[in-house]
Order: sequence, then C-alpha cells, then structure tokens
Amino acid sequence: MMALGCSSSDEGSQQDVVIEDPQGPIEQPDPISPYADIDFSHWKITLPVDLNNDNKPDEYQPSQLINQGYQEVEALQPFLYDDVADTSIVFYTYPAGATTANSSYPRTELREQQTPGNNYNNWTLNEGGTISGTLKIADISEDHETSRDYHRVIVMQIHGIKSQEDMALHGFDSNHAPPLLKMTWIDGHIWAYKKHLVNESTSGLDLYDDSSATWTDIKHDFGYVGFGQFSIEVIAETGKLTITANDETYVFEDTSLQKWPFENYFKAGNYLTATNSEAFSKIKYYNLTVTH
Repeated sequence: MMALGCSSSDEGSQQDVVIEDPQGPIEQPDPISPYADIDFSHWKITLPVDLNNDNKPDEYQPSQLINQGYQEVEALQPFLYDDVADTSIVFYTYPAGATTANSSYPRTELREQQTPGNNYNNWTLNEGGTISGTLKIADISEDHETSRDYHRVIVMQIHGIKSQEDMALHGFDSNHAPPLLKMTWIDGHIWAYKKHLVNESTSGLDLYDDSSATWTDIKHDFGYVGFGQFSIEVIAETGKLTITANDETYVFEDTSLQKWPFENYFKAGNYLTATNSEAFSKIKYYNLTVTH
C-alpha cells in the first residue's frame, strides 16, 4: 500500500492518507541460480585420475557433491566446474591414466545411486525409470586415426549390473553386465546403441553372459545436433525404451528387452571413447533429472 501526505488548512498540520493497493502486495521473483539444474543427491562421480594411488579412478560420493559441495573439492576442479555465463556445469575428460574395470577409456561421469553411497541398490526394467537432460558438446578433439572427424563421446547410459540376489543364487564371481543403452555423439550426430541378443532364443543362465557372443548392439541415428544445445529423454520400462532426442522419438521394443536379466542404473556426463594422449572432450550440462 502507499501513503500520501496532504496539508489541512483548518488544523495547520499534515496527516497521512493511506491508499490500499487493489492488487495486493507485490511478490518478488525468486533469485535465478547461476548454476546448472542438477540435484547431486543420488549421483556419484568417477574421474579419469588416480590421485590417491589406490589403482582405481578417483570417485566422489553424493554427500561431497550436493549443495555445490563439488565447488570446494580442489581435485574436482579440472574435471567438474561451473560456467555461470550460460548456467551450465562442465564435464571435462582426457586420458589421464585411470580407467574403470572392463574399459580402457577415460571418463568424468556420474553414476546413479538410488541409495546414496551404495552401488548395490539398483532397479529393474519392471520398476522402470526416466532420465532427461539438456546438454551440448562444447569442445572435442579431432580424430586422426579413423575416418571420423572427431572422437566419439558417450553422454548418457543405462548400464546393466547383476543383482546381489542373482550373485548369491547363481554363484557369479562378478556383478559386471553390459550397458543396455549408450547415447553417443559421433561427428555431430546423436546415436542410440541398444543391446540386443545375437540369438533371441537364448534363455536361462545363458542370458547372463555379458560377452559380444550373446549381446550385440543395434542402433538408431537421431540426426545432427553439431555443437549446439540439445535434449535427451529416456523412459525405461518393461520390454521397452522410449527415447526422445533432437526432437525425435524412437521406441525400442523387442524380445531382447523382455529377456534383459540385469538390474540397471543411469549414467550421465562425459565418457570419451579414445585413448590417444591428445584426446579430450568438454561437455556442458544445463539440467539433469531422474525419476523412478
């Protein structure tokens, strides 16, 4: 409301006249955050370095990342940092000498943890889940060893894992499983690579073989995004993956998905499929969300 002063010739003094604002008090807009819209509560991150010399890539847990905690971890700064100029968070990676088991490629990549700090609570396709994000390739090294112009980089995944129940039941000595889905940037195009049975009649314990003799890739090209901003949404459910990327929707729905025997977890970030010492990639994420 507003108060206006007026004079009274009869009384020789001023009085305040109160005028009510007919639209009520003016609400102030919430301040706009300069940081990317990512809740790290259920993400850990893996780096391409082994600074603590334990013969494994360094990792940081959700408790170290949440509430902009990643800004306070000096070792993270070369690989995960904010660009407030465009409200993004940068994932940077290069071959720095540390890779995860079953891979020779470097990564600065988030790994979903449904229970923070716990890698063993994962989800099935029957339980389902959705991941969505907006991102862009900010920079990437040229590929002088193949016919491609640039190195390839995986920006989002659904990765498989043998469940703890199956490990105990079948006596498996490793929980490793293949990635069900890899969303990959190749020379400006976004490709989906989805695991598919070499022989769809495969059944029983043979489904747990994670080699290329049992599981191969089928793929779909979502078209050219170049170095511009684009969005990806993946909806995983029983026997079905619905993927929207670069404003196109494509559905994988087949026997292989119906028979997929593994649990799953989402991954997102920067997984560079190159080992050349001069290779690098820089990816900006503007938002990233997961729901179950």
